[in-house]
Amino acid sequence: MLYALILFAITYVLMLTFSKYRPYIALVSALVFILTGMLPLDQILGAIDFNVLMMIAGTMGLVQLFIDSKMPARLADMIMAKVPNVQMAAVALALFAGIISAFVDNVATVLMVAPIAMEICKKLKTNPVPFIIGIAVSSNLQGAATLVGDTTAIMLGSYANMSFLDFFFYKGRPGIFWAVELGAVASACILAFLFRKEKGAIPKSGSLTPVTDYVPTVLLVGMIVLLISASFIPNKPDITNGLICLSLMAIGLVYNYFKKKDTAAVTGPLKAIDFETIGLLFGLFLVIGGITHMGVVDAAANLLAHMGGGNVFVIYTVIVWASVLFSAFIDNIPYVATMLPVVTSLAAGLGIDPTLLYFGLLSGATLGGNCTPIGASANITGIGILRRAGYEVKTSDFCRIGIPFTLAAIIPAYIYFWVLFA
Repeated sequence: MLYALILFAITYVLMLTFSKYRPYIALVSALVFILTGMLPLDQILGAIDFNVLMMIAGTMGLVQLFIDSKMPARLADMIMAKVPNVQMAAVALALFAGIISAFVDNVATVLMVAPIAMEICKKLKTNPVPFIIGIAVSSNLQGAATLVGDTTAIMLGSYANMSFLDFFFYKGRPGIFWAVELGAVASACILAFLFRKEKGAIPKSGSLTPVTDYVPTVLLVGMIVLLISASFIPNKPDITNGLICLSLMAIGLVYNYFKKKDTAAVTGPLKAIDFETIGLLFGLFLVIGGITHMGVVDAAANLLAHMGGGNVFVIYTVIVWASVLFSAFIDNIPYVATMLPVVTSLAAGLGIDPTLLYFGLLSGATLGGNCTPIGASANITGIGILRRAGYEVKTSDFCRIGIPFTLAAIIPAYIYFWVLFA
């Protein structure tokens, strides 16, 4: 276990230090885990979340068709017409992404909203890096708001037998949705503060960019509807969401080919798929699979469970803030999967309702990914979009927004849960 922990630590230090080479570092580290036997061959496929990789690939191709249709440019014009300055444009985009992300996967949300932000920044001739970071962290925040917002929320709902409405009102009290929205308001204020110097007026034009084709927009909206609908299907295949995204991209490519009668209509959107981002996530899935197999995640969970010493408030506090810390560096899915039974056992031993610890675990694990550029798939996706556009995102650039955003979102939720469910 020690060697796995050391290799894991070295991997993350290198990725945080050498941002340009993150995909290669992750893949090399994954190869070391496999060659040394720390990730057995029979567990490789199980460690890879093919659903996420398929969603990213499918959505990226579909989003390129969306961009080519000029719809993002039109939406950018509409947002610019409603906000007074660059500061409010950044906040509005983050809130817009958050609303979508409460019902759609975080990665898909970033892929849909980022092109709108890029168009706005192009029109304003301003740096898009902080805009995209704001969209990514807002998407992560809202993932815990509803049962369908994020994989970890789905896991909690299944484990605790919670329905979609239980996230709004649970056992006669306001549920986690309202804690997330409280955090969203606080974090929006933080974003407004961070963008306080961006007071440049937004030029108002009397005309909107004409949309050349509405079919890609229909396909994207259809994707949102299908992803939400699929979340209510019990015992569905793990790759259901990925198949939805790939299928809609295929429909879009076929339509585009017959419309333009040119192979570039197919190859163009396919070239827009960011294989470096997919490679980074592929490597990270294997690395996390390796440390999970070697017992690192289990050991961390057990350590977390014993730090409370029998005091409910201390245990709750440790669970929330340790979850934030751990999720800043490891995938929150295996962590939450490991901690759910631990939390249940803790609650039983203390003779308390586990709801407080459940919600604390979910909020901390979901928001912790916002602390670092590699803490969540949405962050990696957003940075990939910027890299393809020629912008390098340093770790310091991300943390300057991600850390205060996380604190502003988690502190109100932390107090909220204790007051209502303790």
